[in-house]
Amino acid sequence: MRAACFVLLLSAVAACGPTVDLSTGLAVQNVSTGWFDAGIVDGKTKLVPSVTFTLKNTSDQSLPVLQVNALFHRISEPKDEWGNGFLNVAGSDGLKPGASSTALTIRSNLGYTGTDQTRDEMLHNSQFVDATVDLFAKYGSAQWKKIGQYPIERKLLVK
Repeated sequence: MRAACFVLLLSAVAACGPTVDLSTGLAVQNVSTGWFDAGIVDGKTKLVPSVTFTLKNTSDQSLPVLQVNALFHRISEPKDEWGNGFLNVAGSDGLKPGASSTALTIRSNLGYTGTDQTRDEMLHNSQFVDATVDLFAKYGSAQWKKIGQYPIERKLLVK
């Protein structure tokens, strides 16, 4: 019985492989940001910050159950989360070494609303505050790791 437990433990440790530091083992590529036209909500035009990107596994390990979390911040309140979004990137098969994800888009659940302005006028309003997005990733049971921070470009996105 003891030998069987030892063999099981050894195989579990061998299957895990070395830990990948996602700040160096995962590359954020093809980043595009802007303000997504979320339509009319409660009679008001709504714009939300959005980020689109791909991820490339630059490590020599597969990254199973890869997830990404985006935290949006107004630049006037950089420590306060303004909105967020979450995506599962790869399932149990993982993102293989050298492989890239499809284009991933995360939009904030919060944004700006307006009633008497066009969407373009909203972006150029003197009260408009720009935003940034922090991207975090994790795989398997690893801890969340920051993989990038990007300014949200002041442009209107309709798709």
